[in-house]
Amino acid sequence: MNEAAPAVDSVRAFPDTVLVRAPARIAGDVALPGDKSISHRAVLLGAVARGTTRVRGANPGEDVAATARAVAALGARVTREPGAYVVEGRGGWLEEPADVLDLGNAGTAIRLLTGLLAPQPFVSVLTGDASLRSRPMERVTAPLREMGAVILTRHGGRAPVVVAGSRLRPIAYETPVASAQVKSAILLAALFTQGRTEVREPAPSRDHTERLLRWFGADVDAAPKRASLEGPLILNGAEIDVPGDISAAAFFVTAGLLAQDGEIIVRNAGVNPLRSGFLEVLTRMGASIEVRPLAESGPEPAADIVVRPSALRGTVVEADEVPRLIDEIPILAVAAAQAEGVTEFRGAGELRVKESDRIAAVVTALRALGVEAEERADGIAVQGRAREPFAGGTVDAHGDHRIAMSFIVAGLSAREPVRVRGCRWIATSDPSFFVSMERIAPGAVVRGESA
Repeated sequence: MNEAAPAVDSVRAFPDTVLVRAPARIAGDVALPGDKSISHRAVLLGAVARGTTRVRGANPGEDVAATARAVAALGARVTREPGAYVVEGRGGWLEEPADVLDLGNAGTAIRLLTGLLAPQPFVSVLTGDASLRSRPMERVTAPLREMGAVILTRHGGRAPVVVAGSRLRPIAYETPVASAQVKSAILLAALFTQGRTEVREPAPSRDHTERLLRWFGADVDAAPKRASLEGPLILNGAEIDVPGDISAAAFFVTAGLLAQDGEIIVRNAGVNPLRSGFLEVLTRMGASIEVRPLAESGPEPAADIVVRPSALRGTVVEADEVPRLIDEIPILAVAAAQAEGVTEFRGAGELRVKESDRIAAVVTALRALGVEAEERADGIAVQGRAREPFAGGTVDAHGDHRIAMSFIVAGLSAREPVRVRGCRWIATSDPSFFVSMERIAPGAVVRGESA
């Protein structure tokens, strides 16, 4: 970036192995990191907007820092204030970068940037770490190529991605699966495309991009399963308050539900109805969850979430629910393991191509802790233990932050210590995770050499 980089705990500074022992009580207040999905989008839109964009409460993790570095390399001026990114936008076209854009582990960043760069009048190359380079890109590049984009990928449609900017044409595109990343990449490309571009989906996906585009002054026609805009457009810089990350909240909500005693209050969580499906699933499982809405101060709704220990029962999560809770399925599977009866997750094949194969990783980890779980082609079945504690054991998170955090939470409800390996990537999304854990369960989580 142009000035000081954001102060985050880097992946290198995070411990790889963590030891968890069940505490006597789990209680307290939790302050969340800013929503990662919203932070990525706000920084990207700020880069092409006219004037200054201030993203307050931006996620402090390495994924969003990678996005900020990328837009700085593309000619936007990015600085860091306490708790905020400040972006001086280009007012339209970006600038050719001097080098390859390295997005680290940030899948959202590389896919959305591919859309934003497709109409730019220069060549750019996007890459990332080994995990990012293993993830599929063709679902994003295919519709962009329909618009006339010139994009090359390697390794069967994976990064590095070469984008040779070209003049695009508007399209009406029907996505084969509901995907906010695909929809967003198309809408970002449409900002620089003459005519009306429309995206239709088989089910509603998260609408952060549409909400933010309106906040930046764009006239976006959006409804469930459909979004369109007329380009080209120049956006105006905006003041944005990012609520807490609801995906980060899921770990502390679940910890509170599985506790023996105490109450957890998760402060200022984003409760966008297209992101908070896991709260609905937990509620129908019998969870004691109270959502206290806060006064709206930005494009997204927020609330405090109050959680108390609960006896859960199994449920079925159907395919049409999955887009609203895809990132929370690993921690929902941990909750399901403590419920009475069987819980099934269906139509979640997308989990196979996340930071890890999350279907395989979750099932393997549950079995390591004594839970009966079945791996299916596009889902998981979990036999609940009706609040019988997890067995102790060792879990490999496969370098996936959501697997690591999910099974650290499981360790809080185990009868013997649980050792979780592959935890350092927690820094990509929630550098404050261990601080928050210490707040609600002092001494329960041991990091580093002592683990």
